[in-house]
Amino acid sequence: MGRYNKRGYLNSDFKIFHLTDQISTEFEFHYHEFHKITIFISGNVQYFVEGKTYPLQPYDIVLVNRNDIHRVQVDPSLPYERIIVYISPCFIDAYRTDDYDLSYCFEKAKKEHSNVLRIHSLEKSSLFKITNRLERSFSDTEYAGSLYRQILFWEFMIHLNRAAIKNRVEFLDTRLYNPKIVDLIQYINQHLTQTLNVDFLSSRVYLSKYYMMRLFKAETGYTIRNYITYRRLLLARTLILDGMPITQACLASGFQDYSTFSRAYKAEFHEPPRTLFHHSD
Repeated sequence: MGRYNKRGYLNSDFKIFHLTDQISTEFEFHYHEFHKITIFISGNVQYFVEGKTYPLQPYDIVLVNRNDIHRVQVDPSLPYERIIVYISPCFIDAYRTDDYDLSYCFEKAKKEHSNVLRIHSLEKSSLFKITNRLERSFSDTEYAGSLYRQILFWEFMIHLNRAAIKNRVEFLDTRLYNPKIVDLIQYINQHLTQTLNVDFLSSRVYLSKYYMMRLFKAETGYTIRNYITYRRLLLARTLILDGMPITQACLASGFQDYSTFSRAYKAEFHEPPRTLFHHSD
């Protein structure tokens, strides 16, 4: 089975870095097991996330939820400058209370069906200022530098979520997507535990089966069947990490039997599911 590539690794609570380069290679669709924030600074770039295409403007903020399938298309004739933040979901969840939830910006992105936030005159905003301070803190060798960096990170997340809550940012409603494919992706993700076959899905979006399959692969880089399997595997992986027994997680994520689940899991993650269960102990 062809697979999406997992790119990037996060061995700490969060990681922030600034990059400027001229990329000549085409990125493939991939995913991360952590949340990702990209602050686009300059270049000519289009971001593809779950069937939607976003032409970026300077200082747009791209929010990519963990396991979202995405890629970037870069004009190699121009330098591509951006600030990237990797965030462990557990890191944010550990500080969720009844009064605040710093993952709100990611949840709102899901609700708005948009992955790009646009803040006009960002260079004059408090959010941009704290971003620069946070970036500079990684070269800080002063006393308690790591603690100071963590404090700045929380300040960045607070400013970002305040902007989202108070609608100081625009969640872009990109028109560069096929509505039938986006509807199909959303339906699949909302009904993973139900029977999902190509005939039913094609009737739901009023497309011929074979045309729908070709269109889906052109928009997402993947076949419908493999996309469904991939999403179910990620759901099962999350359930296992949360402590659910493996067999129960297999059935709860839409697989009909354990052997099918186990084979698919090994093909995708190169390890048996029981290894993940041991890691969650």
